Amino acid sequence: MVSKFFRFMISLAIGAVVLPGVALVEAASAQTPNVSQIRDAEIENTIRAYAVPIFQAARLDSDAVQVILVNDSSINAFVSGGQKLFIFTGLLMKATSAGQVIGVIAHESGHIAGGHLTRLREELENRTIEFIIEQILTAAAVGAGSQAGGGIGGRPGGPAVGVTERQLLQYSRTQESAADQAATVFLDRARISTRGLLTFSEMLLQRERVSALRLDPYLLTHPLTQDRVAFLQHHVDTSPYSNTPVSPQLEVMHQRMVAKLFGFVDPGQAFRKYPASDTSLPARYARAIAYYRSGDAKQGLAILDGLIKENPNDPYFYELRGQILFENQRIAESVPAYEKAVSLLPSSNLIKIGLAQSLVELNDATRTQQALKLLNTVSEEERNPAYWRLVAVAYDRQGNVGMRLLAQAELGYARGSRAEAVQNAQRAMQTLPKGSPGWQRAQDIEFLAQKRKDK
Repeated sequence: MVSKFFRFMISLAIGAVVLPGVALVEAASAQTPNVSQIRDAEIENTIRAYAVPIFQAARLDSDAVQVILVNDSSINAFVSGGQKLFIFTGLLMKATSAGQVIGVIAHESGHIAGGHLTRLREELENRTIEFIIEQILTAAAVGAGSQAGGGIGGRPGGPAVGVTERQLLQYSRTQESAADQAATVFLDRARISTRGLLTFSEMLLQRERVSALRLDPYLLTHPLTQDRVAFLQHHVDTSPYSNTPVSPQLEVMHQRMVAKLFGFVDPGQAFRKYPASDTSLPARYARAIAYYRSGDAKQGLAILDGLIKENPNDPYFYELRGQILFENQRIAESVPAYEKAVSLLPSSNLIKIGLAQSLVELNDATRTQQALKLLNTVSEEERNPAYWRLVAVAYDRQGNVGMRLLAQAELGYARGSRAEAVQNAQRAMQTLPKGSPGWQRAQDIEFLAQKRKDK
């Protein structure tokens, strides 16, 4: 069974079931072969806890801003058309405090509120998330190549830079300064210190000075100047909220998020960063994940069970337990762990999907029906290809050909594959009762997909 967290190098084309615990959605590209989106309930909820007060202060609809986590070691964050905020794991893992990440979110919110994306909105609004990630990383590679005197990635004679790539690199210093100014306003409105944004900017400026040949993508799309840092320093010196500490709860969430990412992304580094002598909760969390990711599920579960004993109402510990058991072929045992996690956090769609996958894998008619009932409560995941893949599998187990084809049409549309969406939608309409809700949805998908160009 394929891992639900970090399924490296699995092509979506072969139909692998790639689902959240933390899951990756790959975007195949010659320039960016390992571009991946991360899905994780705890990390997403942490970022939302950081972001919602900022979105509200920026007068943005917090439900309309989509936050996407990207599995890449670069320090980077950016916004694109359709109010999408992309944050890279490299930035999260290198940020030393919740305040730094909150400051970055405030700056990016300044771009959204300031309408700095008008030129990109039409180009990117209807593109898949994977396509947008490809574009920003390709643009960063172009920029890095320019710094090194070559083409893409520094190779002389590389491909010409496309319109989207050029636009992604055309963040002017005026826009960056305006985003900084907006960020300070939003942070003050939310009564949050700007010190995090200042220290983050100082860290980047130092990195820029040390390495001129390989700049972080964030510096290529958001060029820093000493004047910008001086502006932030002046605001820290004068704002009444500069000495207001970030909520201790948010700092704990940050520590857990970083520990979790290290455990999954780099188990070896996790063991070094969180040695056995460190008995803090984040350290034990990191080691539990690192052991499991290194193939020692028994040791990982032993540490995790100790955490559960001390924190019996923590849904994310039960979710992780379910995931470890699932991925070690202990499917039936994973169900109670997932059920407990859902009972503790019923608002989490991703945990519900984890439970649904375990139920489907039991290959029992009653459990499959239970899984479909659960999946029908998480319609917010309609942009998630993995969600539709699981729905298709569940309907296939039931022998419901029409609804399986409809789910495959949804999958094609979510993946940005026009041909796949149209073909399966047409086949679904031939199978489902004419005029039924499923038939009408298939008709809608056919119409929408016909309007969309393949990426």
